[in-house]
Amino acid sequence: MKLSHLSETLIGSEIVKLGGEIREKIRQGEQIYNFTVGDFDPSIFPIPKELEDAIVNAYRKHFTNYPAAEGNLDLREAVLSFIKDEEQLDYGSNEILIASGGRPLIYAVFRAICDAGDKVIYAVPSWNNNHYTHFVSGEHIVIEAKAENNFMPTANDIRPFIQEAALISLCSPQNPTGTTFKKSELEAICDLVIEENKRRGDHEKKLFVMYDQMYWHLTYGDIQHYNPVSLRPEMKDYTIFIDAISKVFAATGVRVGWSLGPAKVIAKMKSILTHVGAWAPMAEQKAVAYYLNENRVGIKNYLTNFKKEIEERLRKIYNGFTDLKQAGYPVDAIAPEAAIYLTIKFDLVGKTTGDGKLLADQGAVTAYILNEAKLAVVPFYAFGASKDSSWYRLSVGTCKKEDIEKMLQQLKASLHQLH
Repeated sequence: MKLSHLSETLIGSEIVKLGGEIREKIRQGEQIYNFTVGDFDPSIFPIPKELEDAIVNAYRKHFTNYPAAEGNLDLREAVLSFIKDEEQLDYGSNEILIASGGRPLIYAVFRAICDAGDKVIYAVPSWNNNHYTHFVSGEHIVIEAKAENNFMPTANDIRPFIQEAALISLCSPQNPTGTTFKKSELEAICDLVIEENKRRGDHEKKLFVMYDQMYWHLTYGDIQHYNPVSLRPEMKDYTIFIDAISKVFAATGVRVGWSLGPAKVIAKMKSILTHVGAWAPMAEQKAVAYYLNENRVGIKNYLTNFKKEIEERLRKIYNGFTDLKQAGYPVDAIAPEAAIYLTIKFDLVGKTTGDGKLLADQGAVTAYILNEAKLAVVPFYAFGASKDSSWYRLSVGTCKKEDIEKMLQQLKASLHQLH
């Protein structure tokens, strides 16, 4: 049966494929340390109790009809107040769009800005840029970010392609790496965009930046989050933010996200999503509006504990990998900066297993780590990096602290078998 060109050419998800393998192993009774999921186990990381109560109360008050297409005014005003207080970003009610999480907003950005054949610049590894570019029949301008830059793209990476691009997709803190833009590097990228848009004048389509900052509250130690508009106010005309409650409040399934940007772009995104119907549910909108307005002290307390628990897990695993590396095992890790992710490395291609099997490529390494170490992590090649990349994403959103030491011991035993 022949279907549309789009549906026939959609790229399968390596993450979904790996997830299916893991579920089958668990179903068969295997103990798997599953660090693949970019989500939270609610029994470990529940949403704030005040937000939960507000959602229940909103349903009891029968807030079950359609919300406004752009998002209810009370929620838009609550988000704008929260963002102004937390990030000093000043936007009006016609410069914000509410939707059911970040994904429909990202889709709307691509649809509002890109025509078929337009060039989209994005770095790999990164989450889903390849799929969204495919949705709009865009031309992929792919930058393979390097470990020495903590897998964040640089201005020098972007510069050769900027004159023909319609959109640059940036994310910080980055999924899958858990790393962030340094201030000077993001400033340099902003300066490139400003200079390019001046060159284009009034008659060419402008170059826009989509800035996904879904994890920006979750930074650790001395790491600071930066955004284009705060660093360069001129970027307000060219930046579309993607944000949500999904990660900051462990509320991935609650589905309330927002986009901030130029009023004209936001209006077009609204028109697109009106036809898609990707609204955040009315009750959740009412609850989030109440929570953001009435619980600033509660939010601060929640985030303090939430970040402490995530950082503790990330650092324990990072320290474990550092110990393995110092003991001579071919592994590595990048110190955790943000989000719920740790970037780790298994440099095992060419090694031979205890039963004489050669790990001939990175796919074989991934399978060995899963089957022998019982450790499930997502390879960077699932996020668009080259097939021979030896780097992986480890997510702690479903991690029990008592499992960390057992996981590291199992990993060490499996590495010890290799020669």
